[in-house]
Amino acid sequence: MYTETLIKIFTRDLNSLKKEIMLYSNENNLWVLDKSIANSSGNLCLHLIGNLNHFIGAVLGNTGYVRHRKLEFSKKNVARTLLVQQIDETFIMVESSLRKLQPEDIAKLYPIEVFNEPMTTEYFLTHLVHHFSYHLGQINYHRRLLDV
Repeated sequence: MYTETLIKIFTRDLNSLKKEIMLYSNENNLWVLDKSIANSSGNLCLHLIGNLNHFIGAVLGNTGYVRHRKLEFSKKNVARTLLVQQIDETFIMVESSLRKLQPEDIAKLYPIEVFNEPMTTEYFLTHLVHHFSYHLGQINYHRRLLDV
């Protein structure tokens, strides 16, 4: 089933995110910016957590999560232990929310319109996997470039 595949991919990628955050030799470097890099790894981590909690948790899982997207990019110096805790909580939410979906739910239109066009839940969940992977790559690059 498609949801089992998504759970495996999000598990892998959330574990990779946690690993990247833990690999920083200096916790303060999570928040370092460079003239050519607009977002810190800490902010990208907050963004990924907020994105999944909103689009999977709140919209599909009815968790009641309220997103504050601007804070995902403006909040600074969140402790690494708190980031890791939020990653772990996000995994639990993703798994729980996706397990509630039935095969017919995947084929339906995603409950809210994103990007000003209707799309199936399957299409949008696939987009979320790619979005996560894109930012995970940015975090990896940021760490290797700026964690000196």
